[in-house]
Amino acid sequence: MDLLDFARGPALWTSIAVCILGLAWRLSAILRRPARPDWSEPRSTATSAGALRMIVRRTWHHETFRERTFLSSLNAYAYHVGLALVFFGFLPHIEFVRRLTGLAWPAVPGWLFVLAVAATFVGLGWALIARLTNPVLKLLSGFDDYFSWGVTILPLITGMAVISLALDQPYPARPLAPVPVAIHLLSLELLLVWLPFGKLSHAFLVFLSRGYTGAAFARKGAEP
Repeated sequence: MDLLDFARGPALWTSIAVCILGLAWRLSAILRRPARPDWSEPRSTATSAGALRMIVRRTWHHETFRERTFLSSLNAYAYHVGLALVFFGFLPHIEFVRRLTGLAWPAVPGWLFVLAVAATFVGLGWALIARLTNPVLKLLSGFDDYFSWGVTILPLITGMAVISLALDQPYPARPLAPVPVAIHLLSLELLLVWLPFGKLSHAFLVFLSRGYTGAAFARKGAEP
């Protein structure tokens, strides 16, 4: 078994299993936590509406902080959307998902993919510089923040390396070198393994946490 076979076989399925089981473990741990008794009389029972309202309203910062956080919020949206377009919109990635699940969808145009890659690299770079130069962010940052940043950008770097090697090949293109493809897959698998246990888990938990907070606010009669 060579490196590519390992990356496409045992490493891939192990990382997917760890990701799924890890997320299930995180969710079950949250849902199994005993609720604290609240002896006060609820001011509202529309907790579902409160949860939905919080999820929608907190897609952007409160107006009190909006002016100061506008650029950072815009940057965060840019690289999150860019990441989604790169992973779900690039034809080789769609084929990768199709081979695993049988699901497929149209790819994004080439110009949009290039724009998404650029926005993601610039956005992640800006986020790292802000974390390193802002005294408050620097003080609050730990291993999880920097390692999560690293495992997020690593598949982009290795993926661009694979694309660069493909563009250098004469037409008609020969099969891609197996080692760069394997390294790209392994970087993705590292991301999958880390995702449930670090701050990247917010990709799945963000709406649960916002909804819970919104329901609690609604019960107390507070405006989110």
